[in-house]
Amino acid sequence: LLGLSGSTPKPPPREESPFHTCTTPPLPTPNPLKMGGNASKVTAQDKAILDLKLQRDKLHQYQRRITVLTDKETAVAKQMLAKGDKPRALLALRRKKYQESLLQKTDAQLEQLEKLTSSVEFAMIQKDVVFGLQQGTKVLKEIHSEMGGIEHVEKLMGETADAIAYQKEVSDMLGGRISVQDEEEVEDELAALEASVAAEDAARNPARQPKLPAVPDTELPVPEPAEAEEEPAAQQRVRTRQPMLAS
Repeated sequence: LLGLSGSTPKPPPREESPFHTCTTPPLPTPNPLKMGGNASKVTAQDKAILDLKLQRDKLHQYQRRITVLTDKETAVAKQMLAKGDKPRALLALRRKKYQESLLQKTDAQLEQLEKLTSSVEFAMIQKDVVFGLQQGTKVLKEIHSEMGGIEHVEKLMGETADAIAYQKEVSDMLGGRISVQDEEEVEDELAALEASVAAEDAARNPARQPKLPAVPDTELPVPEPAEAEEEPAAQQRVRTRQPMLAS
């Protein structure tokens, strides 16, 4: 047929697919800065609150880690006291006290900053809040550097040249950073720890306890009757003298 007619047959009409693809260009990716303007309205107060939360979370992490270290430092102090090494025991307790005071100081500071950031007059105290956050970051870094690890705590009772140099470094550092009140509390803790160690040692070694003198089991001597009669005789002599004086 194609050869006879000499014309090319037209193709059948194309059926529309039920899944016709839309030729509309895709929508642009939404910009979070332009969606309601929420992200562009982040205020200095919002940022301060976020920074404060991050500092608080980090402080809680440090509190958990330092609790492990301070428990170890107390154990080191007891070991040193048991050996009669009071200076090293005192150093361990001073380091422990310093770490605890850093945490307490930072916690109190963050609590104060929380009150400031929630204030309706934040714009007026913004500089104070920012400065406080900067100081908090500084103290947190100081805590992190002071924590070290268990190996640093064990150096406090070492006798090698490296350990002795480290102990001197810690002692010099604490000399200018620990308060007089903290020093007094450390002395009290040391005295209590000494008593505890002595009690534990006495319980383990009862033979070392000093023996008290034996209580006598004999009866006390009874005074002689003559001694008891001396007083009536003296009274009789006084009575005999009175008539003579009267005459």
